[in-house]
Amino acid sequence: MASDPLSSESVTGASAAAPADPRRQAVEALMRLAATRPWDEIELGDIATEAGLTLAKLRGLFPSKLAMLGGLTRIVDDAVLADVSDDLAGEPVRERLFDLVMRRLDALAPYKAGLRRIAPVIRRDPLTMAALNRGAVNSWRYMLASAGIATEDGLGPVRVQGAVLLMARVTEVWLQDDEPELSRTMARLDRELKTAGRVMARVEDVHRLTAPLRGLARALCSGRRPTVRRRERSDESLRREGEDFAPAI
Repeated sequence: MASDPLSSESVTGASAAAPADPRRQAVEALMRLAATRPWDEIELGDIATEAGLTLAKLRGLFPSKLAMLGGLTRIVDDAVLADVSDDLAGEPVRERLFDLVMRRLDALAPYKAGLRRIAPVIRRDPLTMAALNRGAVNSWRYMLASAGIATEDGLGPVRVQGAVLLMARVTEVWLQDDEPELSRTMARLDRELKTAGRVMARVEDVHRLTAPLRGLARALCSGRRPTVRRRERSDESLRREGEDFAPAI
């Protein structure tokens, strides 16, 4: 009997023969090196060798080590977004964010050793921090969207940047939390979510109360002058109006 071309053995063989993603190879090579060597001592040639790539190939993939960290963010984004479900769709925002952050930390777990050594170096460089923040903002715009949280309205940028800061504070604890249950991390996340909830409630109140002022500012900036509609009235109509409102004698 002829073998089935779609048998499990054939599928397994096809999967094994699938070409590896060179971008992922480069990122994972960097993170393996970062787990054992100081960040400043990792050279681009070292990364290429570790990844099994030529230096020319690596250059075509990433212009710098910092860009490779951006590539790690993309890998984690893809993992989290691939795991999106509607299980928490009806839950409060706080519950959805708690789940989202924990799933993101789960995706980062294989790279924890490298991140633990990289983080202190990165924090000392304001320019690097600013560049990574831009990438994190792009990442969290999609993260919040996956949790059904608005990112494109007037307060969208505030929500996104707030989520980036929240994740950064929680990650600081997570990097030093080696307990299997991550109890310290979850406690910090719970506190940060409570604080973020209070802050956003105040921001939303201010945003709502200042809506008329923002409308006036937009009108002034656009060069339009607010107009007042006037009704032309004849002398006769004015006289009659005066009689109508004359006090009874």
